[in-house]
Amino acid sequence: MAKNYNFNLSHLPERTSSPRQNGVTMVMDKGISLRQAEDFLSTSSDYVDFVKLGFGTSIISKNVKEKIKLYKDAGIKVYVGGTLFEAFIVRNKFDDYLKYISDLGLDCAEVSDGSIELNHEKKCDYINKLSKEFIVLSEVGSKEEGVIIHPARWIKMMENELKAGSFKVIAEARESGTVGIFHKNGSAHTLLINRIVNKVKIENIIWETPLKSQQVYFLKLFGCNVNVGNIGVDDVIPLETLRLGLRGDTFFTFLPEEMKQPF
Repeated sequence: MAKNYNFNLSHLPERTSSPRQNGVTMVMDKGISLRQAEDFLSTSSDYVDFVKLGFGTSIISKNVKEKIKLYKDAGIKVYVGGTLFEAFIVRNKFDDYLKYISDLGLDCAEVSDGSIELNHEKKCDYINKLSKEFIVLSEVGSKEEGVIIHPARWIKMMENELKAGSFKVIAEARESGTVGIFHKNGSAHTLLINRIVNKVKIENIIWETPLKSQQVYFLKLFGCNVNVGNIGVDDVIPLETLRLGLRGDTFFTFLPEEMKQPF
């Protein structure tokens, strides 16, 4: 349990502490300022494990190196979005990508193929090469609405990418939460999710859950220490209250049965 709670309330679920293998929270920074990052860290750093500088924002944002240093000094791992990796790859600039993330002082990298068609063996080769210098997170699933990937294919890709050197595999949902593991209305693709977790260890998956309803779904399904990502900078504390049952949506989820009876 975290040591900095303001009151030692009983019957809170046991949260993992940093450095976490389970209960990971990955936050998407869409280009916030250095001052906003400082404010974000002052309230939420204890509950954040990874910050993704979303899509291609690191190319055009100001003070990127200074912001990365802030995050790293707070014990948070930082990487640039997988879409930027793809932007380098489609231009045949992998070596430039390596130089770019190294010059930024990053310790992590994301490998994805949600926007481009990338041979899966080649994708795994990129994962393997990067894993020799960086912690690699690889993303599975398309960013395009209507693109259906068979559950067996999802599973095989996840398994192969973990074998290639990925620390975690990310189940795609985009920042909108309307593709991949979710239907276009934001509801969970339950058949796909159930098939995945029957074959891939839950601790090896980060589920992209930008919407509160999606966070609630996975917390109720897999418990307070499920790995979730694409969390907004303003949503970290609200998410943590969901994890602890301190919000209406999960109020009774982690309480013992005797506390669920009417008063």
